[in-house]
Amino acid sequence: MDTVIRGGRVSHALLFGHIDWVLVVPVLLLTGAGLLTMNAFVGENYFFERQVIWVLISLFVFFLFSTLDFRFLRRSWVVVLIYALSLTVLLLIFLFGETVKGAQSRFDFGAFALQPADPIKLVVIILLAKYFSRRHIEIANIRHILVSGLYVFLIFLLVFLQPDFGSAIIIAAIWGGMVFVSGISKKHLAGVFLLTLATGLMLWFYVFADYQKQRILTFVHPLTDIQGAGYNAYQSMIAVGSGGLLGKGVGYGTQSRLQFLPEYQTDFIFASFAEEWGFAGVMALFTLFGIILWRIFHNAVRGATNFETLFGLGLATFFAAHLCVHIGMNIGLLPVTGTTIPFLSYGGSHLLTEYAGLGILMAMRRYGRAAHREDLYTKEFVGM
Repeated sequence: MDTVIRGGRVSHALLFGHIDWVLVVPVLLLTGAGLLTMNAFVGENYFFERQVIWVLISLFVFFLFSTLDFRFLRRSWVVVLIYALSLTVLLLIFLFGETVKGAQSRFDFGAFALQPADPIKLVVIILLAKYFSRRHIEIANIRHILVSGLYVFLIFLLVFLQPDFGSAIIIAAIWGGMVFVSGISKKHLAGVFLLTLATGLMLWFYVFADYQKQRILTFVHPLTDIQGAGYNAYQSMIAVGSGGLLGKGVGYGTQSRLQFLPEYQTDFIFASFAEEWGFAGVMALFTLFGIILWRIFHNAVRGATNFETLFGLGLATFFAAHLCVHIGMNIGLLPVTGTTIPFLSYGGSHLLTEYAGLGILMAMRRYGRAAHREDLYTKEFVGM
C-alpha cells in the first residue's frame, strides 16, 4: 500500500484507493445489463450461468492487475518477447485450434475455450504504445507508418486467415486510431489512405471476377440476401425497431426469446437489449459507454510517460471500435462480422481482455500519480 507522510503522521491509502470508480461503476452496470439480457429466466440458463463465472474471474483479474507495476512494459525486449509469443500462438491455432462455424480461431481446453485474438488486441496496443512513445521526436517520418503497419499486419493477417474478420477489423482500427493520435503527419496518413483506396479500386475493376465481386457485395450489404447471408442482419433490425421507446421488458423480447434472432447472447446482444429496453435503454447504454471512454481518456492524459498515455488512448480506440462495429452490424450499417460489444456479450476471452486492459490502466494510474507527486517534490525542494 502507498504510504504518505503528513505532519509527522503516516496515513495508509486504501488498497484500491487508486481505482477510478467513476469508470468502474458504468462497467459493472453494463456487465449486469448483459447478464439480464442473456438470462432465460426459465429452463436452462447455460449462457447466463457460465457468464457469471467469467464475470467473477474477470473482476479478480481486474483488481489483481490494478495492483501490479506495469512499467516493465516500457522495456523493448519485453515487448518484443510478447509480440513473438503472440505470433507463435496465432500460428499454433492453425495446428491445434478448434474449428467452430468455419473459423479455426480458438483452443479448446475442455472446461473452457480460449480465443487468442482477444488478448492479442492488448498486445497490439502495447506494441504500438512502445513503438510510438520511443520515436515521438521523429514521429513525423512516414516510415513509422509503414514499419508500425508491418508489425500489426503480421498479426492482422494471421487473424484474418482463421478467418476471424471481426477481430481483424478491430486490430486494423486500433492501428489506425493509434497512428492518428501518435503525431504522425496527417499528409502522410492521407497519402497511405489514397494508395490503399487506389489499390482496392484496381483489384475491383481489373482483378476480381464477377462471382468474387458478388461475394463482397453480399458481405458488405447482407440485406440483399435476406434468405441467406442477410437473415441474421434482417432479424436484428426487426428486433431493434420493435423495441420502441421503452422496450418490451426484460425477458419479453420476442425476436430473441423465440429464437428468431440467432446468437442473441453474443453477436446480436445489442439488438436483443434494444428490443427489451427500448430507445430509452439504448440512450442509457450510450451514456454509460460515453462515461467509460471519457474516463479512459482522462486517465490516459495523466500518464507518467508517453507510453502510458498512448496505451490509454489505444484502449479507448479498442472499446470504441468494438462498440461501433457491433452496433453497426446490428442495425444493418456494417457487415456481420461476429464482433462482440464490450461487457455485454457472452464470452470469457473478450471479457477477460476488457477487464485486464482496464486493470492495467488502473495500475498505470497509480504510479502515474506517484510520478506527478515526485515531480512536484523535485520542483519544490530541489529547485528544478
